[in-house]
Amino acid sequence: MARLKLEFPDDQFCFSTQLTVRVTDINAANHLGNDSMISMISEARARFLFEFGVQETEPDGTGIIVTDLATTYRAEAHARDQLLFEVGVMDFNKYGGDVIFRVTRPADATLVAMAKQGFVFYNYKSSQVVPMPDDFRAKFPRVNWLD
Repeated sequence: MARLKLEFPDDQFCFSTQLTVRVTDINAANHLGNDSMISMISEARARFLFEFGVQETEPDGTGIIVTDLATTYRAEAHARDQLLFEVGVMDFNKYGGDVIFRVTRPADATLVAMAKQGFVFYNYKSSQVVPMPDDFRAKFPRVNWLD
């Protein structure tokens, strides 16, 4: 089976935030667990959207919904490690795109993980995928588009 390989252009990352690995994030193998990494990625996404003035759900019922997640692990992280989450967006289409992540440990410059979350805009009131709002697209003018 082919292995997943995630690589993203450096110029697509436009936000960063640090999160600390908590003792409760550690699994039986004594490193950061997959479930906790996914939670940390979600937190980094929420901070990114907040920084750019994007609400996860607008008053009209339109919001962002995650459609898929891919993560590759490159190194272990341990309790109390400070991790840097660099976040960006790419591969926009009519309905959404990808939020991308590069996770490093600045203390020793180690790449810990790469990830991407596919997303679409979704109207929770009508239960339908809807086109990406123009104001969201305008926040990220350098993003490449897929046809």
